[in-house]
Amino acid sequence: MNVASEKISRTISGMEMNAMNEFDEVEKHLDSPESVIAALQSKTSLNPEVRGYFAAFEPNYFPQEGQWFEPYVHHVDSGAFEVRQVGSARHDYHKSDWYVRAKKSRESFWSDPYYYFDGTSISGHYTTFVKPIYDKSGRLACVCGADMTFEWLAKELQRIDDEIRDDELLNRFSFFAGADFYSVVINGDGSCIANTEGNTVKLTKEQVDRSLEQRSSGTIELNINGAPSTVYYTPIDHVNCVVAVVVPDQGVIKPLLKYTIILLLVSILGVIVVWMVCRRV
Repeated sequence: MNVASEKISRTISGMEMNAMNEFDEVEKHLDSPESVIAALQSKTSLNPEVRGYFAAFEPNYFPQEGQWFEPYVHHVDSGAFEVRQVGSARHDYHKSDWYVRAKKSRESFWSDPYYYFDGTSISGHYTTFVKPIYDKSGRLACVCGADMTFEWLAKELQRIDDEIRDDELLNRFSFFAGADFYSVVINGDGSCIANTEGNTVKLTKEQVDRSLEQRSSGTIELNINGAPSTVYYTPIDHVNCVVAVVVPDQGVIKPLLKYTIILLLVSILGVIVVWMVCRRV
């Protein structure tokens, strides 16, 4: 059941690489506001999974732009892109957690999930890949970001679930064939932030914290929508979230657990045999 987590992690890693290419273009064009905007636009069409790219500059980095200069190139409903200046006293990004963290850490990272609202079509739930950008003198110029919406992540979950269901190798095992399951992404507080077909799951904060801190997987029995279910959860690389695979108990779980126990016993037996052979050698 870790297949979903691995696929999501690979997808996010690919998104990081695309974003880094975009950020590199900004770093090469810090000579004027116009060149920064052109750099943001240069590769945007190559990354349809990203809702938008921004470059949030230090106060008065470009004196003519004043204290808040944050050009944002983003998708609009028509599928085209538009550029907006979103920095303002109302949106003082210098105080945002992602901006403060980027200045302090000097490293790239994924932000915690958040809700952005400004009354326009770009309002929504996001997570952002962030990287601080420095000029040739080593001075912080701006913090760049690539926004990913949870609507896109939910579609990725559905696509991954469908791929797993159609996987020829997995369906060779009688205990898995026809299994009913679905995947969700759960935030650090245990709330569901991305799901397929309206399915949702709630884990406790303690369960999520343990999985994230120990980078380990877990299993829990829950009653979901009136049906006893087994939930397998595991951390997602790069993001402070876990992916959970929910399997309603319909005669599928018991054989699966039996198969897992058999594999575990075989592994233990193999270790013992290897130890005995090594000891004799």
